[in-house]
Amino acid sequence: MVTRVLVPSGVLGLGFDSQALARGIAKGPDIICIDGGSTDSGPFSLGTGTSKYSRAATKSEWRQLMQARAEAGIPLVIGSCGTCGTDSTVDWMLEITRELAEELGQDLKIATIYSSQPLERLTSALGAGEITALEPAPEISEASLKSCVNVVALAGAEQIGAALATGADIVLAGRTTDTATVSALPLMRGDHPGAVWHGAKIAECGALCSTNPISGVILVDFDDEGFTVEPMAEDARCTPHSVSAHMLYENSDPFILYEPGGHLDVTEARYTALDERRVRVSGSKWVSSNTYTVKLEGARIGGYQTTILAVLRDAHYVANAQAWVDKLKTFVSREISKSMGLGDGDFDLEFRLIGVNAALGSIETKTGTPTEVGVLGIITAGDQQTASEIGKLINPFVLHYPLTSDEELPTFAFPYSPAQSERGALYEFSLNHVLQLKAPMDGFTLTTQDITHAQGW
Repeated sequence: MVTRVLVPSGVLGLGFDSQALARGIAKGPDIICIDGGSTDSGPFSLGTGTSKYSRAATKSEWRQLMQARAEAGIPLVIGSCGTCGTDSTVDWMLEITRELAEELGQDLKIATIYSSQPLERLTSALGAGEITALEPAPEISEASLKSCVNVVALAGAEQIGAALATGADIVLAGRTTDTATVSALPLMRGDHPGAVWHGAKIAECGALCSTNPISGVILVDFDDEGFTVEPMAEDARCTPHSVSAHMLYENSDPFILYEPGGHLDVTEARYTALDERRVRVSGSKWVSSNTYTVKLEGARIGGYQTTILAVLRDAHYVANAQAWVDKLKTFVSREISKSMGLGDGDFDLEFRLIGVNAALGSIETKTGTPTEVGVLGIITAGDQQTASEIGKLINPFVLHYPLTSDEELPTFAFPYSPAQSERGALYEFSLNHVLQLKAPMDGFTLTTQDITHAQGW
């Protein structure tokens, strides 16, 4: 059986080509699948349980997809709702969906998959030896689990399949693997498992596997031997190179991809251009595991931050920016210790030179003297009050501290007032582990609800 999957974009909120979406719908897909998030932007979204993406942009794009779903009469699935896939962001996405159902006059059956992990489940699993560390993994204990503000498990195809089996029009899933939404229906319909997992990996970022990655929309046909991928934008093409290269994307091994319940092996995969736009792939293998595990992602508060920003433009200070911040850091660290009674372990102070080495630090290889240099001070402490007080203490020195004792006090530029900003809690990832489940749904909660727009809220 051929299963046709339409992927509008690599993530909801990033945008896609509306005309390409229409072309995809005209080709009669069996399902529309899109991702809602990732860990790419760090632990803040997971720590706070909020979306990285604009609600307005999310709602605007989701409106188009709900309209396309209604036109085609097929399921619409989103994984990792609200970037991080916590229960709160699933409910955030559900609220948007309910609003749009009312505005569009749609009657819907909605399935929700919740991925957040309660502490009791995790501590019980830890005691039973059912949580295993991945490399590299932080030290884990019951105390470290209690320090987590949010923990999610990454759902796979089985959980999405269970939601689709309810007959839902729309599936809103918590944290999932990138491939889960695309692979679920083809696996349920008996398509080649190796081809399904491989094609899902290729399609998970939409048109990133094509020559026009920002166009978004991709169409994948799965069958009992392989898969065929085609971009929907008129000016996009898939080539054997563009398709095969995507196995390198966010993957430590270009031939092996681990998923709940097993792993994909593309060592013997063959990529063939059917024409200028389409690529056919065959030879991929799925290797089942004896145990079913799901990856855990956790975030905890690692401190509180205040930042301060100044701009150096005086040529003397620009040319000697690193020497200046080194001397400044030594001086203000002594002042903090003297005035606030804080030791080295009570706070962290870092200066980054924007325009010099802010991204790469000591491994920067490019040389040359810029016209101006931004000096970003990052203060981290155990509470916001302390971090803010340090920011105020170092403020006059960031503005006026001289490079040498025999020169006049300089004056640098603050781009805004006050120069320091309170960033609040600093979150850090705290888990790199897998959780063993006796059955795929044991770590997840599946609910359904019928929404009739005439009933209102």
